[in-house]
Amino acid sequence: MKDICCDLRAEYNELAALAASLGDQQWQLRSDFYGWTPWDEIAHLCYFDEASLKSMTDAQAFLRDAQALNGRIAQGEEISAIARVAYGRLDGPALLAYWRDRYASLVGALERVDAKARLSWYGPQMSARSFAAARLMEAWAHGQDVWDLLRRRRTATARLKHIAHMGVLTFGWTFANRGMAVPAVVPSVTLAAPDGGSWSWGDPSGSDYVRGTAEDFCLLVTQRRHVDDTGLQYSAGAVRQWLSMAQCFAGPPADGPPAGLRRVRY
Repeated sequence: MKDICCDLRAEYNELAALAASLGDQQWQLRSDFYGWTPWDEIAHLCYFDEASLKSMTDAQAFLRDAQALNGRIAQGEEISAIARVAYGRLDGPALLAYWRDRYASLVGALERVDAKARLSWYGPQMSARSFAAARLMEAWAHGQDVWDLLRRRRTATARLKHIAHMGVLTFGWTFANRGMAVPAVVPSVTLAAPDGGSWSWGDPSGSDYVRGTAEDFCLLVTQRRHVDDTGLQYSAGAVRQWLSMAQCFAGPPADGPPAGLRRVRY
């Protein structure tokens, strides 16, 4: 837990530093991610970081709140609108300060639990370590929306390995979540790490494969890029089908951006 929490804190702090550089008007610029503004992105993270804290400190209250939230969404409320109601009293800098406090409390709480402890979430329970990795993935993905909006490139780090691992593990779930048959063969994934090394999953000698940079793979599985807007190389058939709908985050099936929408080149 010490290592994953160190990475989680670093991911939060990097995004917080970027948000702190925003001017008043930049907080309200609309991104390509459903038109969300940087304010929306931070509010979304803050909402679920608070929910995460509640899951750790009062599981029954969390489950009641989760049921209520699912009901609101089922009735057509957008999660972005729900977060706006929750934090609408705060301008960008005030929201940022509030979020910094919340995520600091969350990371501190996660550092004190056993890595295998089970924590409630909106889907199945997760181990504390997987829970921390999921929060890191969310912070990185929503942070990417802000980096893209500002047309600035951030430096890739070894923290991407947590996200890439989730992307590989959710291969079968991506199909099952859509009511589709899960392919019999799990592809091998070989990625160029930011430090010049290599990360791999599965047997690289197989005919089903994905190869490329860790950053491109993470952008894909978090649905921040269409596969055609990455430099990934992959086999045809089931692997191509997976990459067209890859989803490493919980929830109902979601569609990533169409080709060309987020083809960002700095």
